[in-house]
Amino acid sequence: MVRLHVKHGDDSQFLLETTVDVPVEDLANQVAAIYNGRLKMNRICSEMEELAEHGITMPPNMQGLTDEQIEELKLKDEWETKCLPSGGSVFKKDEIGRRNGHAPNENMKNVLQKTMEEAKALLSKKQVEANVCVTMDMVKDALDQLRGAVMIVYPMGLPPHDPIRMEFENNEDLSGTQAGQMVIEEPAAQLWWAGKELLRKKKLGDYIGRNEKTKIIVKIQKRGQGAPAREPVISEEDQKKMMMYYHRRQEELKKLEENEDITYLNADWADSSSLKRQFQGVKNIKWRPR
Repeated sequence: MVRLHVKHGDDSQFLLETTVDVPVEDLANQVAAIYNGRLKMNRICSEMEELAEHGITMPPNMQGLTDEQIEELKLKDEWETKCLPSGGSVFKKDEIGRRNGHAPNENMKNVLQKTMEEAKALLSKKQVEANVCVTMDMVKDALDQLRGAVMIVYPMGLPPHDPIRMEFENNEDLSGTQAGQMVIEEPAAQLWWAGKELLRKKKLGDYIGRNEKTKIIVKIQKRGQGAPAREPVISEEDQKKMMMYYHRRQEELKKLEENEDITYLNADWADSSSLKRQFQGVKNIKWRPR
């Protein structure tokens, strides 16, 4: 199997196994699906952290308003009484007024946090260092774990406007956000290797040959952004090691130049007459004046 180390810019993303016979179009779609799936997982976890702290999201027309304003405008809806966490809630006011403040109790909060940690670990960038390849099944598994945890804590479900529910139902609106700019839609996904664009009409083997035991670095980006920066000849880690060695060598040379110690002249090997005295049998003679 060919092993791909997928990057976005200089940022390592994940490892993926494929074959030389895979069409580049299918490969680009697969890489984009996993890449976007990891982004979705991170967005959901970010919202779940807020959910665990301050409860569910209020409707857009209620966000930022005080309780008095909500009562006065008669905006309170039945969803607030239905969407309560299992086991009761703990009130923790959301200072920015985005969430209702009815947070899950400590046990339910731990369920959310533990599940988030497991999902993040499953799709972590550290999987590259562990030499673990990521699959679409792993992405779906991580999302299913998060969905299950939310159902445990909120058995009645989240309101339709809650971003977590919208993410699970693929109804999220990311237009005009930084998160939306990071998403790479499958038709617009473009793969690059060794400074060359992998054309969708070709197969991977047309570029890397027929050797299945190959490992390459590919970069994903949106079509039309031009060629990404090439990989450096020397890795950042190797460059750091070289700089450390150079600096250490310079310090050693500097110390040698500053060292004027001539005590080595008293050593036996530095005495030019030691061989002569050895043949005369007068070596190691000690005397002291009376």
